[in-house]
Amino acid sequence: MQENSGHRPNRERTRETRSALLSAARALFVEKGYADTGTPEIVKVANVTRGALYHHFRDKEDLFRTVIEQEAAAVSAEIEHSAGATAPPLDALISGSNAYFDAMAAQGRVRLLLLDGPAVLGPDEMSRIDRETGGGSLLDGLAALIGRAPDPEMEALADMLSASFDRAALAIAHGARRDDYESAMATLIKTLAGQQPERDRS
Repeated sequence: MQENSGHRPNRERTRETRSALLSAARALFVEKGYADTGTPEIVKVANVTRGALYHHFRDKEDLFRTVIEQEAAAVSAEIEHSAGATAPPLDALISGSNAYFDAMAAQGRVRLLLLDGPAVLGPDEMSRIDRETGGGSLLDGLAALIGRAPDPEMEALADMLSASFDRAALAIAHGARRDDYESAMATLIKTLAGQQPERDRS
């Protein structure tokens, strides 16, 4: 089994074992769903012992939560990278919107973050994960766009815009044209900024 091989430092073996478990779990959760994936399958695919799994994670749900946290962090990182620290708020939000759709195009990510994640962990836990992996950047971007400090109404607006992004990602994953949703989200963001969106008059 993987965790017993060679004479590498314990820290390296520990890191590799954890990585193997997360990789195997992600693949199985995407392929079969959370409910139909068992821990015996996970350790078999990861090529580690059952004891290794419970050394790193309390149970299957804890392992799943960590997979979700990694996926959410990856989405946030792609959005942050796209926006640019010095971009005007409108440009930053629109580029961030497009980056979100890029990030959610990763195989299995819609299922993990928008379907199984909320069903297994619940909305409160998903909100916590979102906050801790960069979800506050949307609120900050909206505040900069509209020109006022974040407040409860702004938080509600950020929640509504976030839900719109998620609904768009689900539609795209089920075959809708991405260009249509990118354009619609840009129109929505420009409207929030108080701009009159340009129309195609052809």
